[in-house]
Amino acid sequence: MSDESKYILQVKDLHTSFFTENGEVKAVNGISFNLEAGKTLGIVGESGSGKSVTAYSIMQILASAGKITGGEVLYKGEDITKWNEKKMEKFRGEKISIIFQDPMTSLNPVFTVGYQLVEAVLLHTDKTRKEAEARAIEMLTLVGVNEPESRVKQYPHELSGGMRQRVMIAMALCCEPDILIADEPTTALDVTIQAQILELMQELQKKLGMAIIMVTHDLGVIASMCDEIMVMYGGRVCERGVADDIFYRPAHSYTKGLLRSIPTASNMNEKLVPIGGTPINLLNMPEGCAFCPRCQDAMKICLTKKPDELRISDSHLASCWMNVKALYESQEGAEA
Repeated sequence: MSDESKYILQVKDLHTSFFTENGEVKAVNGISFNLEAGKTLGIVGESGSGKSVTAYSIMQILASAGKITGGEVLYKGEDITKWNEKKMEKFRGEKISIIFQDPMTSLNPVFTVGYQLVEAVLLHTDKTRKEAEARAIEMLTLVGVNEPESRVKQYPHELSGGMRQRVMIAMALCCEPDILIADEPTTALDVTIQAQILELMQELQKKLGMAIIMVTHDLGVIASMCDEIMVMYGGRVCERGVADDIFYRPAHSYTKGLLRSIPTASNMNEKLVPIGGTPINLLNMPEGCAFCPRCQDAMKICLTKKPDELRISDSHLASCWMNVKALYESQEGAEA
């Protein structure tokens, strides 16, 4: 099977910048990944790491100052960055959808949720209004909204946070897209609702066979649901691998720092260790590793040379000079 038929989405060396009065902000700096149909990719990192900009670049819904400056985004082998706006409008909704992080600001407060769902169906399909109304109720039922016939007449402010998030998921899925991007879909929700929403997304994925890109700053949220996890910092990929690699065999100092700052059953009595320093200024990127100014293990080479991705195992890659050093030392030890 060729790459084009194996992967539903391929991002190759993507660069996205925002052109501001203070200069060019390189928000995404050479990201590459592949996504198979029916699989889930998790993109993790703190605020400002380039996670959401990667998602918006794929959807091509960047702010006016933002621009894709290099690379390709291939959907079934076709580069969508070359498409015109009309073709992209058709693509968004029909083939790819996004759930934004705040459902209150994503839903229009002056229209009922039913009206907004119906409009989404009418825009992307050739259904009649009556069929679209039936589809809206069907989707609300599918995402676990109780009494959907009465909910469609309600406005967003009349629903709870969890209910609004379900409406957003229903809207994103009403045209059964091939790819769903979930941008921090559980940030504003309490823990029990978080678990329900994630479970719901997994159920719908099995039912509809769609691929999911899960964007989050919380490693704990995606531990159980992602086939591959990609850790981002300063607009670059630090590390990627399956969940076991990332959680039990982290190979980048930033990933290790993220894991140390998460409460677990084993460290309940210990003080959590935050990552020192401040997030990187994207206007003033270091020549070498982006995480270098905050890294406890930084070496001289980290300041001046950007590390390439090094394969740790079949499913695990990391961009860190410490791995190169460890590999070099192990080879020297073997020769001795």
